[in-house]
Amino acid sequence: MQNVNNIVIWKEKERAKLKRAEVGNVIEFRDGLQGIVEKVNENSVIVDLTYMDNYRDLELDQRTVVNHKNYKVIKESSF
Repeated sequence: MQNVNNIVIWKEKERAKLKRAEVGNVIEFRDGLQGIVEKVNENSVIVDLTYMDNYRDLELDQRTVVNHKNYKVIKESSF
């Protein structure tokens, strides 16, 4: 039982280390899609996908919502 508790604690610590996005950050999510964070909500971010060069080719909506658990920050905001 102690091993299970140690795994849970380790996962919580690892999750705490993940960088939470801020407005202006570039994030990567689902299958390599990238976008600029426009708004940070409690459980998610709103992302502008027009940042990608191939945005028009992908036929995606301009914005999408991504849960904090489902992205990684790849570039910090410059402002």
